[in-house]
Amino acid sequence: MAKKKTTFVCQECSYESPKWMGRCPGCNTWNSMVEERIDSVPWAAGKGPSSREKKASPVPVTQIKAVEAPRLPTGVGEFDRVLGGGVVPGSLVLFGGDPGIGKSTLLLQMAGILSEQAQRVLYVSGEESLKQIKMRADRLEIGADDLFILTETQIDEIEKHINQVEPQVVVLDSIQTVYHPDVTSTPGSVAQVRECTAALMRIAKIKGIAVFLVGHVTKEGAIAGPKILEHMVDAVIYFEGERHHTYRILRAVKNRFGSTNEIGIFDMHESGLREVVNPSEMFLEERAHGAAGSIVVASMEGTRPVLVELQALVTPTSFGTPRRTATGVDHLRLALMLAVLEKRVGLLLQNQDAYINVAGGVKLNEPALDLGMAISLASSFRDKPTSPYDVVIGEVGLTGEVRGVSRIEQRLAEARKLGFKRAIIPSKNTVGWELPSGIEVIGVQSVKEAIEVVLEGETI
Repeated sequence: MAKKKTTFVCQECSYESPKWMGRCPGCNTWNSMVEERIDSVPWAAGKGPSSREKKASPVPVTQIKAVEAPRLPTGVGEFDRVLGGGVVPGSLVLFGGDPGIGKSTLLLQMAGILSEQAQRVLYVSGEESLKQIKMRADRLEIGADDLFILTETQIDEIEKHINQVEPQVVVLDSIQTVYHPDVTSTPGSVAQVRECTAALMRIAKIKGIAVFLVGHVTKEGAIAGPKILEHMVDAVIYFEGERHHTYRILRAVKNRFGSTNEIGIFDMHESGLREVVNPSEMFLEERAHGAAGSIVVASMEGTRPVLVELQALVTPTSFGTPRRTATGVDHLRLALMLAVLEKRVGLLLQNQDAYINVAGGVKLNEPALDLGMAISLASSFRDKPTSPYDVVIGEVGLTGEVRGVSRIEQRLAEARKLGFKRAIIPSKNTVGWELPSGIEVIGVQSVKEAIEVVLEGETI
């Protein structure tokens, strides 16, 4: 009898080794190598799609007919925005997020809306029973006949039920609980996740079914399992938010059918997730007027301008090395702004603790926030309040200059709509277009000039 061939595969990065190692050479993770049989992979045994599908041949690009597939609106506007306008038939979408953040609620809510539009949806759960799903459906007031619920973890059985129901959309919660009977490793392992995802990808492409996969996340926030999983799917969407806040943010990090810059914002209620049409009002509703260290900035999230409040606190340190803490923004940008303020503006900050926070817990990563960070830090250091009617936009360079930003028209239009009376923007962005009426626009060339305008000028 031939000896069974085995290999050791890292469960974090898919690194393979002929022998066991305590530390993976690929990702330096300890105790992540798991033994797997080589001959257990169904693709190697001739059971994959290549053995039963028609062989493809090269076709000249001029002879390919481009057919625009109609998108399927989910009925959830914020979800459609992130997907790029709706669900693409035959697409495979990976949906990740922290435990308890609301992934299953959002997908069940989407499935219920689609089923009410006469779209057949199959919701497969490997983690909850039928009664548990029914309790959630009752809470969300979902009760359409075209929504089918299945509790199953074997991929062959799931494929059999898909062929019977013939749905337009399939939701699988979650991919880490599904297993392939021909793979000997445990559910959630690299081999199981890879083979089950490959089987679902084949189903989606051949039958034109949109498939949503729920993926667990690691403690670092990345989707658990091999990185190849994210390369196999058409879109990777994260559902994120703070546990102490009711709002949730839907963000795409990969999308073959749309932009990866769009975000969708929801508010969590007892009856489910509700869309937030105007997120700027939500982020600014609790802002304190006349507070030192507070300033409003305009950030672009895809095509949507979002106004948020930046809060800074600068206080003398009681340690040898001052603290630098940033929440919601990159802490390296905070260190850079502190260095610019000390070198170019003359503020003595080397013996000061500096804390900066984006109010509401939203995470932003855009250079246009630099000027707001610098002004809020200077305001807190000098203990001078800013005007509640000012909005600040601009990128700051290492020499202290204020550089231009993109989409200044949308940012100013949003600020004017919310009642702001003055906008401090880069001088470069004041030329080449007609400035809007109803809001005073002041162009600045340096951080020092911007601080003088905001803190030394007359408040409105």
